Amino acid sequence: MALIEAALSAAAAASRPVLSSAAARRAVQLSSCAAYSAASGGDIEDSPPLPTPRRGSLLARFRDRRALAVTDITATEWCDKQQEFVLEHGKPEMTQAMKAGSERHAQLEQEVIERVEVTIRSAEESWAVKFMNFIVGANQLMLEGITREIPVIGVVEGSWMIGVIDELRMPPDGISVHPILVDTKTRYKPTVPSEAQKRNGRLQVMCYKYLWDNLISEKFPAENFFSYFDLDPGYLLSDDIKQYIRLLGLNAKTLEDVLKYFKVTCHTLPRSQEQLLLRYELQADNSLLEEYQFSYDARWLKDQFQEVLSFWQGAREPKFVSEEERWKCSFCKFANNCPINASTSRCC
Repeated sequence: MALIEAALSAAAAASRPVLSSAAARRAVQLSSCAAYSAASGGDIEDSPPLPTPRRGSLLARFRDRRALAVTDITATEWCDKQQEFVLEHGKPEMTQAMKAGSERHAQLEQEVIERVEVTIRSAEESWAVKFMNFIVGANQLMLEGITREIPVIGVVEGSWMIGVIDELRMPPDGISVHPILVDTKTRYKPTVPSEAQKRNGRLQVMCYKYLWDNLISEKFPAENFFSYFDLDPGYLLSDDIKQYIRLLGLNAKTLEDVLKYFKVTCHTLPRSQEQLLLRYELQADNSLLEEYQFSYDARWLKDQFQEVLSFWQGAREPKFVSEEERWKCSFCKFANNCPINASTSRCC
């Protein structure tokens, strides 16, 4: 398989590779230092536009012209009602355990990625940065065998979805070309996670695999992308972003230029492995509690997508956790306001 930088250089008619081996070892990605809030988020140029979210649905109210996040999917699987409370009343303040988890992920990222802040002036520039960060991460994966915090995007059951993969690593055998998807989770107590927590983790990593593999195997729906997110493909990028792109050996002036490089990169990458990995660490000392390997289940994932999206699209009322998982309510900041607490038969 040809190296990604060779394919990109050919597409750009550039004379130097996108990333040298040394550059990939400490890959440089961009992050926004501006207050601008970006719309977050297979070429099917002549495909019909995606369906408009049902009026009054949570998708229309809270994700209009935005992509659903993978964390939206997992939060809904955890508890429909809790997710509804979060959307309507806002997220509760972060706990110390949540802060510790975020800090650990930042530490893991810094081991292989150097972040450089740039001012983001528009949605177009925000998406350009996401696409460039994907290109950088893909190059780092193929050249150095590992990358972290790589953004992915795609259409799932008619809805745009975006996520950030914790880690992709090449198999240690040096033979397989299919990367392993890894997600690291931290735990406050030295205990292994419950089945409900593992199920939620499996869903998250399977979502990432679905998005990654679709980018590799499907044509990206560029026209639908520009239309749905109300983006100008000819938008001229800032000098800072163009300079960053030039340092990678590319020449892009507009969002459409960057998207072309992104699509070329996708088509040079391998699909991920069917075996996925969840790692659980103890927050106190980052020691490993468990490595949990499991197989990708396309049928189960499709069922989960349809169940979750029916809630977001307003096709059904929110459900409550089962009696067996009633313990989740002890950790829910909205439990006292949940109407189902008046009943002993169900819980939020």
